Amino acid sequence: MDDQGVRYSRLTKADRRAIEAGLASRKGCREIARSIGRAPSTVADEVKRNRTWAKKGLRGMRVGDAPIDEKCAHLASWPWVCNGCFTFPRACGRKERCEYSAIYAQALADSALRDARRGINAREEDFERVAFTIRSDLARGLSPQQICAAHPHLRLAPSTLYRWISRGYFGMSNMDLRRQVGYKPRREKREIRPTSHGKERSYAAFLELADAMRDGACEMDTVIGRARDGQCLLTLYLRPCKLQLALLLRNKAPEEVAGALDMLEEALGGAMFRSLFGCILTDNGTEFCWPERLERSRSGGKRCRIYYCDVRASQQKAACERNHVELRKILPKGRNIAFDELDERDCSVLMSHMNSQPRPSLMGLSPLAMMRAAMPDAAEAIMCALGMEEVPYEKLDMTLTAINADREARGMAPLG
Repeated sequence: MDDQGVRYSRLTKADRRAIEAGLASRKGCREIARSIGRAPSTVADEVKRNRTWAKKGLRGMRVGDAPIDEKCAHLASWPWVCNGCFTFPRACGRKERCEYSAIYAQALADSALRDARRGINAREEDFERVAFTIRSDLARGLSPQQICAAHPHLRLAPSTLYRWISRGYFGMSNMDLRRQVGYKPRREKREIRPTSHGKERSYAAFLELADAMRDGACEMDTVIGRARDGQCLLTLYLRPCKLQLALLLRNKAPEEVAGALDMLEEALGGAMFRSLFGCILTDNGTEFCWPERLERSRSGGKRCRIYYCDVRASQQKAACERNHVELRKILPKGRNIAFDELDERDCSVLMSHMNSQPRPSLMGLSPLAMMRAAMPDAAEAIMCALGMEEVPYEKLDMTLTAINADREARGMAPLG
């Protein structure tokens, strides 16, 4: 607001209601402008721009530049509408009757504002280059957040990219965005029951741990393929850096899980294993039903502490469950992918691409980059033990193509 009390922001609904009331009271333009703290030209332009037809069949439609009967004083000059006329709103015999309605005026102003924001603020050839980059990255399973973070020169916000895709630009749709698809809720809610592994290993006991220990915990789960497959994947999610390991198990049995943890302990060393996997939170699956063996080191000591979520409450380890979405981008359900055909190299490729994604929650860093910055020795040891490597953004592929390309280079048949 300037020294004379005149504002230079958009008119509000209250302003338009005041203009309508002023017109009905036969007030002048300057008097209405003073009452709402606006310039007289603003009020005059508003009335003339957003006046609408008052006749049946056209009510609410903008008058625009349509010819007006200049024989009527109300339409030839201020106020340019029939508001304030003694015969209004009754018929007066004239065909060109128009009015100023705050409701219609607000709707017309909102529509004009939306239309002004439509389209792309770029030349066609520039937009085609942007579209090529976005299409190729989306085809590799990357999210709008990751695309915008990796290409700052595009000067795009993730919300803008989501909006373009929902409007069908680039020939894309929301079906190309996996996280845009809703999840089907459970049909019935079941009462949460505590784990059968004892109070000392319950989720309540886990919550009583120190904050630092809970925040640094590892979440453990398994991912299966087809119902007839024997092999499955053991996933270990490190909360601090969002790194997720995927270890191949020959079958879904406690001995296989214990063997996978033994392999990690041997590769990392006892001290480093305890620092990364000293506290593990998992569910009540049968493959985790042997806590004493999972906690026991080959050397005979205790290497970790296992805690269990409540029964049918896998949301208590929600970070691991959510991150399985990233794993399912590469090994999607419904594609008849045989986990029995997976080998250790396939898991290495899977982990390399999955953990090389730039994550908005990590300030644009990938889980591998974050772990290298926080624990360089542990990151190097894990990468060497599991054959992981950091994949550059331009080669990142969050689809099944990532594994099949590597299998083709090794002379193996593709999955799926």
